[in-house]
Amino acid sequence: YANPSSLHSAGQKAHTALETAREQVAALLGAADPSEIVFTSCGTEADNMALIGAAFEHRAKGRHLITSAVEHHAVLHTLDYLAREHNFEVTELPVDGEGRIRPSDLAAALRPDTILVSLMTANNEIGTIEPVAEIGNAIWKWRTEHKRPQLVFHTDACQAAGALDLDVNKLHVDLMTVNGSKIYGPKGV
Repeated sequence: YANPSSLHSAGQKAHTALETAREQVAALLGAADPSEIVFTSCGTEADNMALIGAAFEHRAKGRHLITSAVEHHAVLHTLDYLAREHNFEVTELPVDGEGRIRPSDLAAALRPDTILVSLMTANNEIGTIEPVAEIGNAIWKWRTEHKRPQLVFHTDACQAAGALDLDVNKLHVDLMTVNGSKIYGPKGV
């Protein structure tokens, strides 16, 4: 509970615990470096930071964002904000009768000005598990073939944590949101 940036002993204990947790999460997710792990207060804040950060970072290369019609409001509202307030264009992919995204629909929606794709791993309402690894692989191939390294793939995996393998390398994702409260983490992480 101490400030991990403080120099007093309680702060240094908190700092050590925080960095240990960061290393453990990085190992669990297959992150290349523990510094890639950012702790926020909740999944909504993490989604907001990932989407707004990626969109602003790459907006000089394009303003097209892709998501699905069944995303969590943390994603949909953030993308709506980017469209309304910052002139990004958002494509919402339809889903099939089971709530799944068709990879062919995603492939058809990708354009040279696409800079961000955000698709959830597991749906919080109906439990559908999306083919994230297949989609991530398709995005990686498209990004390579079209020389578009700025295309970022984000997945909200809050509902999948603790139930599915979330290795970012196997899934070919650049940004992932996980909610600690879903996997017995501390409250507010």
